[in-house]
Amino acid sequence: MDRGAIRRRLAVGVAVLAASAVLALVSPGSAQAASSSCSGRKVRTLSFSTGSVRIYRHGDYVCAVTVPKKPGARRWMSVSVQARGGRPVVDSGHFTRRAGPVTVHAGHRCVLFRGSVGSGSVNSGWILC
Repeated sequence: MDRGAIRRRLAVGVAVLAASAVLALVSPGSAQAASSSCSGRKVRTLSFSTGSVRIYRHGDYVCAVTVPKKPGARRWMSVSVQARGGRPVVDSGHFTRRAGPVTVHAGHRCVLFRGSVGSGSVNSGWILC
């Protein structure tokens, strides 16, 4: 290899390394936000006075997240998903942005969703049958 080819390859390597470093610095927040949410398509939103429960379905699985209307302040939040005949899966505590995600295998069974933020709450009843 001549010196010109070596310099070109070195320049391409440095450019790729610089581009990946820029992407690593820019995207950590968006990657974390995407990975901490439910996968699949949103099938329903259950709104209540202080927030909402967002429901997603991906194949035979359902997932839910409770989000407050005004994020930021640390307050009590919970989300619960229960497939008919199964036990509820719950995430609750003092959060600033969301409770969940919680996921269950629902198959073709009806599912019960519950969520709360502070004093407001919602109970879906058996849905997605």
